[in-house]
Amino acid sequence: MRIDENEGVSASSKHLVFAYYVTGHGFGHATRVVEVARHLIAAGHDVHVVTGAPDFVFTSEIQSPRLKIRKVLLDCGAVQADALTVDRLASLEKYVETAVVPRAEILKTEVEWLHSIKADFVVSDVVPVACRAAADAGIRSVCVTNFSWDFIYAEYVMAAGYHHRSIVWQIAEDYSHCEFLIRLPGYCPMPAFRDVIDVPLVVRRLHKTRKEVRKELGIAEDVNVVILNFGGQPSGWNLKETSLPTGWLCLVCGASETLELPPNFVKLAKDAYTPDIIAASDCMLGKIGYGTVSEALSYKVPFVFVRRDYFNEEPFLRNMLEFYQCGVEMIRRDLLMGQWKPYLERAVSLKPCYEGGINGGEIAAHILQETAIGRHCASDKLSGARRLRDAIILGYQLQRVPGRDIAIPEWYSRAENELGQSAGSSPTVQANENNSLVESCTDDFDILQGDVQGLSDTWAFLKSLAMLDDFHDSAKSTEKKTMRERKAAGGLFNWEEEIFVARAPGRLDVMGGIADYSGSLVLQMPIREACHVAVQRNHPGKHRLWKHAQARQQAKGQVPTPVLQIVSYGSEISNRAPTFDMDLSDFMDGDEPISYEKARKFFAQDPAQKWAAYVAGTILVLMIELGVRFEDSLSFLVSSAVPEGKGVSSSAAVEVASMSAIAAAHGLSIDPRDLAILCQKVENHIVGAPCGVMDQMTSSCGEANKLLAMICQPAEVVGLVEIPNHVRFWGIDSGIRHSVGGADYGSVRVGAYMGRKMIKSMASSILSQSVSSANGGNSDELEDEGIDLLEMEASLDYLCNLSPHRYEARYADKVPDTMLGQTFIEEYLDHDDPVTVIDGKRSYSVRAPARHPIYENFRVKTFKALLTSATSEEQLTALGGLLYQCHYSYSACGLGSDGTNRLVQLVQGMQHNKSKSEDGTLYGAKITGGGSGGTVCVIGRNSLRSSQQILEIQQRYKAATGYLPLIFEGSSPGAGKFGYLRIRRRISL
Repeated sequence: MRIDENEGVSASSKHLVFAYYVTGHGFGHATRVVEVARHLIAAGHDVHVVTGAPDFVFTSEIQSPRLKIRKVLLDCGAVQADALTVDRLASLEKYVETAVVPRAEILKTEVEWLHSIKADFVVSDVVPVACRAAADAGIRSVCVTNFSWDFIYAEYVMAAGYHHRSIVWQIAEDYSHCEFLIRLPGYCPMPAFRDVIDVPLVVRRLHKTRKEVRKELGIAEDVNVVILNFGGQPSGWNLKETSLPTGWLCLVCGASETLELPPNFVKLAKDAYTPDIIAASDCMLGKIGYGTVSEALSYKVPFVFVRRDYFNEEPFLRNMLEFYQCGVEMIRRDLLMGQWKPYLERAVSLKPCYEGGINGGEIAAHILQETAIGRHCASDKLSGARRLRDAIILGYQLQRVPGRDIAIPEWYSRAENELGQSAGSSPTVQANENNSLVESCTDDFDILQGDVQGLSDTWAFLKSLAMLDDFHDSAKSTEKKTMRERKAAGGLFNWEEEIFVARAPGRLDVMGGIADYSGSLVLQMPIREACHVAVQRNHPGKHRLWKHAQARQQAKGQVPTPVLQIVSYGSEISNRAPTFDMDLSDFMDGDEPISYEKARKFFAQDPAQKWAAYVAGTILVLMIELGVRFEDSLSFLVSSAVPEGKGVSSSAAVEVASMSAIAAAHGLSIDPRDLAILCQKVENHIVGAPCGVMDQMTSSCGEANKLLAMICQPAEVVGLVEIPNHVRFWGIDSGIRHSVGGADYGSVRVGAYMGRKMIKSMASSILSQSVSSANGGNSDELEDEGIDLLEMEASLDYLCNLSPHRYEARYADKVPDTMLGQTFIEEYLDHDDPVTVIDGKRSYSVRAPARHPIYENFRVKTFKALLTSATSEEQLTALGGLLYQCHYSYSACGLGSDGTNRLVQLVQGMQHNKSKSEDGTLYGAKITGGGSGGTVCVIGRNSLRSSQQILEIQQRYKAATGYLPLIFEGSSPGAGKFGYLRIRRRISL
């Protein structure tokens, strides 16, 4: 149809030429560009669209000579393996191929083209290089979007390795050249933009009424209709007639011509106008994207969604859906198995309540027109890359400039603040607060066994259990902001049965860190923040199942069988599902438990639920390692105040608390050391993270206000070291998300094991030559070399058993700086590490990762000896110096980060800028754990002045980066010392 020239934006007296760049990621961006472009064209302007999308996306809606289409692809978006899965590494590699390698030629070509069409203004949704090309051409530009690619790619960098980080910086710098951002609802944080204007939803208009659409399709008004909208039918799906409730009809978008459908499924025509179909349906089943969400909200159509892997836009759109009572989440497994009924029935019971504007296209076009003719003034330019470098939220905590805090949605800030308050809270609070909690909880529960030990976080957890009935009843409430996980938890427990509660803290890595897997001595402190897990056993016939779990069992025609249901708090600020459930029979292969490899694949098939491996994995480990069999159903509630991604062992706390609780519920007596080793198996073999054992050992075996001293060969606790009264440790979070599952940690571990294999090979060669020389009569040379020493080095189990002086004397100059994986495999066959795999195409750093644990072991031993020596300024200075040495050794391995380096520099500044009349209070700092971000450990005097300086560092870091770091201080008991609680709810008569 032809556009009405009098429609929409008021015509301008000046004819303008807009160049409108569209990202290559799917059609969603192109369809919303259509809405903005048609209003610009209606106002009398020319719009040149630069896109890789098919012409019909634009020409089916706009038939006007003012629309010009130029088929050029200048970015690639996210590369998808299928409709639900993003390939993170492939996305980065494709972006390099598409936009980085030919960058100079792209800029030259685009500048020439912009001049050739006499462009007055450039609009980008949301192609980074378009903003830079506009700046080079001397043309103003604006972005229109709900997300930016720097934010999306940031998490991919976490997985693919920091050698890709320059991609994110360049994208941010490109965006910073545009004047401002026209921001759409459901937006992600976008710190590269220095100013913002918010507009309503940009939604495609309807052409036909619901009645007209149904009449054309031959569907009666009383038939419930779901539209299946995944942007193309994924391969391998088996659509079944039984997937739908009786009497329902499913309209399938994008189905192949050869696909055979059940009788209650209808294939839509390729050119079907999707907005009309959505508005005529009773609900939609699909994946979250801006287009589907905006249309579901606008037309008040409930949306049953399945999460996509690794697409950071999704949590923000999902929150908007749920806020307006328009979203129901479906587990991927149930989607693929055709267990749709409970989700669809739930969806049609919703009352979508979005009443906001849907004319964002018209308003955005008006803003663009007014800006292009000079009626909008942009603020001064600030470097987007500078604001972004240390930033990571869900992969990139955003940098903000003081006074321009435009990047964080209100709901996210609120959730983030709640997490910060929770993570920073002390288990020992004011007496009156503690007494109030105690009185309340003792009214709610009988504590049949165990001792809360005065820990207010445990009292608070018990209180939260008592309040679950309120959340269970909240389905009857009109309160829109009740968290989904708390609603799910409300129906989790049978209050007539006993519940078992365990508690396990996170840890602060004082010394040792990544040297744990090389057998080092480590010193670790359990922190105040902890994870609580509540577990209940129930006979399968009495277990309160969620509706979709009931439907799954009914579909199998089973009598009630044991089911595992887990609720995990904290999903609001991470892209993971809040609940998980499975039949415990899925852990069995005949009469035997499934292998760890099968379990890893089982949990990896849906990354949104991969978190459940940390909890459910404890069950399988107990089955395999201890022969335990689980005949009852299990309900888990996980509530952790140990923040994720901060390098303080949030995963170990979850594992240890989960296994402690399930052991208590089943009467298993497991020594804390043995429990830690079992939990390490969960992380290594089921989760697939190549961590050492120190995290689990500290969480299980640690004691409050003591350092756990452990030799990781594999887990020998050598004692608890009292922290002297004059010494104090703090943790300061950098905001850079840390992950032991990230590529950098794994590659450094591979490099260390490569180095060990090389040293063993060299020692074997020297030993062989020495023995030959001895047989030839030169026994003095053999004695000088030390046959016992060489034999030990030829069979070296741990790098830390090699002394620094021996390493320097015999091997240091022979270990290469780097080596290609394939070269190593050809020469040495394998690196003998059971939890990492060598990538033959990758070049690994070897010398620095091999050297680090050898020297770190020496540093930790020295630190331990100094800690128990006489108190003096020299003692504290030496302790701090060892922390600094460790920090710079991490950096040499490639495990540093801008944020942690900045914090260490701030500590150094405090230490060295003190006045002559003032005693030093802070003495050293180091990056912790797996590195590449996370938390910095600081050592100082136990004094008020030290605490003041820590707070000053916190504020200085915020001033420099926009991020207010969490501070970890204080300590609490490990899981072994805490034991467990056996409780029963008091039932009011």
